[in-house]
Amino acid sequence: MYAFAKAYSTKTPTMKAIKYTGLLIFLTGLAIFTASLFLGSFELTQENLDTFTQEKGIESEVLKTKLTERLVGKEYGTSFEMSSGIITALEEANAVHKEKQEWDKVVWEKPHSFSFGIVKKAGKGILKDNPGMMWFLTFGLGILGALLFILPNYVLLGPAGIKNNGIYHQSSTNRGLIAWLVLVYLVSFYLLLYFRADYVVNWTFILDPISRALNGGEASQWFVYGFLYCTIMVTMAVRMYIKYRHNKYQMIRTTSVLFFQIVFAFLIPEIMTSLNMPGYDFKNAFPLDYDFFFEWNLDTLTESGAIGLFILVWGIVLTLIIVPVMVYFFGKRWYCSWVCGCGGLAETLGDPYRQHSNKTMKAWKLERWLIHSVLVFSLVMTLVTLYCYFSGTDAFLGIKSQWIKDTYSFLIGAWFAGVIGTGFYPIFGNRVWCRFGCPLAAYLGLVQRFKSRFRITTNGGQCISCGNCSTYCEQGIDVRAYAQKGENIIRSSCVGCGICSAVCPRGVLKLENGPLDGRINPTDVLLGNDVDLMDYVNNKKSS
Repeated sequence: MYAFAKAYSTKTPTMKAIKYTGLLIFLTGLAIFTASLFLGSFELTQENLDTFTQEKGIESEVLKTKLTERLVGKEYGTSFEMSSGIITALEEANAVHKEKQEWDKVVWEKPHSFSFGIVKKAGKGILKDNPGMMWFLTFGLGILGALLFILPNYVLLGPAGIKNNGIYHQSSTNRGLIAWLVLVYLVSFYLLLYFRADYVVNWTFILDPISRALNGGEASQWFVYGFLYCTIMVTMAVRMYIKYRHNKYQMIRTTSVLFFQIVFAFLIPEIMTSLNMPGYDFKNAFPLDYDFFFEWNLDTLTESGAIGLFILVWGIVLTLIIVPVMVYFFGKRWYCSWVCGCGGLAETLGDPYRQHSNKTMKAWKLERWLIHSVLVFSLVMTLVTLYCYFSGTDAFLGIKSQWIKDTYSFLIGAWFAGVIGTGFYPIFGNRVWCRFGCPLAAYLGLVQRFKSRFRITTNGGQCISCGNCSTYCEQGIDVRAYAQKGENIIRSSCVGCGICSAVCPRGVLKLENGPLDGRINPTDVLLGNDVDLMDYVNNKKSS
């Protein structure tokens, strides 16, 4: 121990210097990435405009004329300025056609999505001409700086194992100023990505070469998001490997979520697109994949031949058979902590904030009402959509198909899953979406609650009440309360991440898949804590 302390004191200044250097490099890359939105210029030629209108199949001569008058031959300093002119022309042309009831000439696409394509064609300057250099100055510096900041932790954290590591004494991890700045940046990023794609077109120029190599086309804002998603997960996974290097379960689990995100969620869909197939994430189950039964997706799949039919059948089988069967044997952890991309980002990027999950009874009650309400919302939306699709009507029981789809996409798909779900990591914990909003997590939780072999067993005799388990529980479960009483943890919200077990200094907690008998605690039945009374009674009778 003395030898380690001596080596530690010698290496600490050097390691800290490397960390601060890495932080500076990372912030430089982040600053350039952010500032790149204001670089270059935009000038649309008549040829580019004609190409765009042909690709979009625009029949409105009014719109073509207005776009020509407002855009062609004029140079704009930013995408924001150009976008304003495009949207104004679009709104004016649509107003003319609606007044004349020329519905076939109205462009129904969202204004900023429509604007994105034109701005993309008009871009010029350093970003478009030198994407490789800009990639290094943004993504490259960001990755290099982050790794230099993370890698010294192997020495600075000392021997393998988890203590509290001062998480409540650092501004970045205790809801201090840095955490709030991170929240503002993340929320701003998601707002631009979802609602103002034409404002971030400069980021797509940086990744155009990579996009062409994978799918044969230029990068969209979603390609940027997917690439950035994978990059962040890989980089922050290095931090996970170092921090939890004493726990084999965490090492394998982290590798698993990386594999499924990079290969299934990113590479396979991009490659399928390059082969003129519908890009599909084969691990994305309904209702998390909420638009799977939307009309446009059903039409795309049915018109794509054998591969489309396979995807349609696979999506249904995955949801109705594979998901519940796997939950029965392994709990919802098989998906939420080993496969899901949302969970993967939460476990890597969000790990520094996991201690902020609210563990009060009020939060638990809100969680149960909210997440199951979203599940019901998604099911109602899907039923309305399918009825309208097969019947040829536009409404069911007074609910218009397009309205409910747009409402769900806006409130749940964009705001809850994106802006709030990820943007609020630094203040409200890393599983805000998974805990309060994900309809698939609600579905998995219902199966886990009533019929699953998974539980976390506890040994109350060895618990020293250090509180590490509760502190690190990202789902807001007061694990220590269960451990002190030696009771199994079978909460439907538990995603089986295993961090509570990893941070326990006495080995009190174990993730197990065992028989159904004896799984439910008598105390939980009396308190109504997330269990089914008849299951408990039946189990007692059979034993």
